[in-house]
Amino acid sequence: MSTTKKRINISMEHDLEKMLASVAKRDRVPQATKATELLRIALEIEEDQAWAQLAQTRDKKGARFISHKKAWA
Repeated sequence: MSTTKKRINISMEHDLEKMLASVAKRDRVPQATKATELLRIALEIEEDQAWAQLAQTRDKKGARFISHKKAWA
């Protein structure tokens, strides 16, 4: 059976493997599905942190502001 999804191999510590198995069982989903969901959440958090860091570098006294309408026009 072929799939269009990319498959990867992950080596993980025993404690992490047990935790993944536990939350997958709790949510009644395969471990791969739960791992994908958790990776998606982690990457969204990483993206948020990157945007926050960029905003912090731009948030300075005397910074120029433009309207939302003008920014997206």
